[in-house]
Amino acid sequence: MNLHQFRFVQEAVRRNLNLTEAAKSLHTSQPGVSKAIIELEEELGVDIFARHGKRLRRVTEPGQQVLKSIEIILREVNNLKRIGEQYSAQDSGTLSIATTHTQARYVLPQPVARLRTAYPKVNVALHQGTPEQVARMLLDEVADIGIATESLAEYDELVTLPCYDWQHMLVVPAGHALARVERVSLEDLAREPLITYHPSFTGRTRIDQAFAQRRLISRVVLEAIDSDVITTYVRLGLGVGIVAEMAVRELGGPDAGTDLVVRPLGHLFGRNVARVAFRRGAYLRHFVFKFAEFLSERLDRALIERAMTGHVADYEL
Repeated sequence: MNLHQFRFVQEAVRRNLNLTEAAKSLHTSQPGVSKAIIELEEELGVDIFARHGKRLRRVTEPGQQVLKSIEIILREVNNLKRIGEQYSAQDSGTLSIATTHTQARYVLPQPVARLRTAYPKVNVALHQGTPEQVARMLLDEVADIGIATESLAEYDELVTLPCYDWQHMLVVPAGHALARVERVSLEDLAREPLITYHPSFTGRTRIDQAFAQRRLISRVVLEAIDSDVITTYVRLGLGVGIVAEMAVRELGGPDAGTDLVVRPLGHLFGRNVARVAFRRGAYLRHFVFKFAEFLSERLDRALIERAMTGHVADYEL
């Protein structure tokens, strides 16, 4: 029984039981992969895979249990490597962050700057994508930490903790009729062409649910993943914008001008919660904990470590 056999089994499952593809990804031969898997099955005394001829068809019931143990073993092997890396270079390395555009553009600059000040030898790699892609980057060990509003809590393989809450904001040209309305209603919005986020981003689910519950139709004329794109098209008169609160904090700045008016929409769509996520069982280096603290004072090391070991219940903001 050895680590190569474990990796071959795991990669075979990742490649949808295609041993040729598994062998290519592991830079070895297909017969070698097949032989190693058979030898492991013989040593364990169970079939990990059900076969039709030489082809793998499915993972057996005992194979499912074997896969769970293999995942734990290989994860801990990687953790051992990281422990060595950390203690051979205490204050250097790379922090890989998976996040959405809105988080990267409006939330992360200050925490990243604080981390670089505290650990000047630590490089930061930002990976942007949809919330689903953020989760996948964590699961595939591309990223150490993930930050998003949608979807992260849906993955059992991830540990997630609330980071901060926010509301949606209405953005309209200064001359628009809604610019004079202090408390905008859902009926007001239903009469307007809307420009907002793509359904997989930045709390869009809450917007759609609010209209559906009131049996109103939202006329979304443009969807985007970028808040700057939304405000650009609002300025062009294509419609009224609904964006995340953190994306409009700069609109009142000295360079923003006075062409746009912002109104809160928390009374219509509620509060959204941005979450940080880690791969369950991952070994986190000390500067990962420090970055989490820079994101939110609620995220101290003790809380994260308890959550990673399953000894803390999730909490609400």
